[in-house]
Amino acid sequence: MNQLPCALEALVVRTDFSGEGAWEGLREALFSLSKDGFLTNVALVDDRRHEGLTPEQALDLIPAEYRHPLLVLADSVAVASAEWPLLVVDLQAERGRRLRVVATELWSIENNLSDRNMDFKEFVDAVDDDGVFRGF
Repeated sequence: MNQLPCALEALVVRTDFSGEGAWEGLREALFSLSKDGFLTNVALVDDRRHEGLTPEQALDLIPAEYRHPLLVLADSVAVASAEWPLLVVDLQAERGRRLRVVATELWSIENNLSDRNMDFKEFVDAVDDDGVFRGF
């Protein structure tokens, strides 16, 4: 597989290509203002060479220069649900630890980890019973 690009923003890597409609909806959700007026600072990676990419494989493809504290995968679970529960991978405290977050709340994790206001564990501790973070 090809190395992921290096960006200042958090990478959102598309790994499922089963539906363009779901991907378009997900993209719109990611680039819309939250109800509190926040935006997610992300760069999309929409490349079929990453189809089926697992979190373990993704970790091996991150360039050494990539400094963002997280990586996000838009996998088959994410595109199969109207909430788009993206898979977020911690790249700092416990590299490889994961949680799911609905697309409309990714801004909270991305903004707070980038600014070092919170740590990944705080979001892990706030997931719902189904393992998905939907906000505080």
